[in-house]
Amino acid sequence: MIGRAAHRTLIAALFLFLLAPVVLVIPMSFSADAFLIWPPSGFSLRWYAAMWRETKLIDAARNSFLLACLVCAVTLVIAMPAALVLARGRFRGREALVALLTAPLLLPTIVLALALLILFVGYGLIGSWPGLLLAHLLVALPYGIRVLMTAVSTLPPAVEEAASSLGAPPWRVFRRITLPLMLPGVTATAATGRDVPLRGKPDRPAGRRGVSAAGAADAQHRHRAGARGGARADAG
Repeated sequence: MIGRAAHRTLIAALFLFLLAPVVLVIPMSFSADAFLIWPPSGFSLRWYAAMWRETKLIDAARNSFLLACLVCAVTLVIAMPAALVLARGRFRGREALVALLTAPLLLPTIVLALALLILFVGYGLIGSWPGLLLAHLLVALPYGIRVLMTAVSTLPPAVEEAASSLGAPPWRVFRRITLPLMLPGVTATAATGRDVPLRGKPDRPAGRRGVSAAGAADAQHRHRAGARGGARADAG
């Protein structure tokens, strides 16, 4: 009993330590000062009023929210069946397929972003929602597949077998047994799919963190100009 209480106290202390910066930011957002000072000399709603006047900031927040919902939904739709097949299937090339689908987790951020930028410039996806969705899925999907594979591998197969032996069809076993047991993994996957877009800059799409529209247009122009120059040199 004492050990359990100490364990819960330790967890609460860790959560408090992790959330302390957030708790500090909230009162500072009501500061009346022009600079970050603690403690504030006064409290005001001036910064909230200024935020609503920044249309670019509001547009960016809206894009982030829409993209987060879209990436979260697509990640769950793809990662859930993939995790079930990869965690329970026994077929040739399974390990290679798992390594391929989770390979983006091993790549440095700058390498992944540069590769996406070069690819998107060639296909004209910079500054577009499809390109932004693909870029974020490339980051969110490996996390989702890995988390859900772990959740599936820890499920007790006897429970599902018991439901099947009582006459439940596969889809009902999944809906009534498998999915509720996977719920912690599904929640973690949804949180990951939501968090990736919210850390990016949807109003400045491309790559993993974003490239400004002017920079994207300039890069695309230089890419096409280089291609035309190379064609003229070959013709000469």
